[in-house]
Amino acid sequence: MLVTVLGIGAASWGIIMALSPVLQIRRILNRRSSEDVSIGYFLVLLGGFAIWMAYGISIGNLVLIVPNSVAFCVGVATILIARRFR
Repeated sequence: MLVTVLGIGAASWGIIMALSPVLQIRRILNRRSSEDVSIGYFLVLLGGFAIWMAYGISIGNLVLIVPNSVAFCVGVATILIARRFR
């Protein structure tokens, strides 16, 4: 029971964290510039998300798969938008 509750809590918080770059996207769109955004930083994060997602898939753990999949998608969107406004 405790493991399930912790897993749901961790996955929920992971999704909130995964969506946090949306704030950066909003800033880029409002300023029409991504000068102050480090694309390299987001690339490093994408690598981590991909590894954790692959690990989650390999062990069949949705607590790892779902938040890292969301984070990966938001990270890709952030990079694409940042490159568009360079």
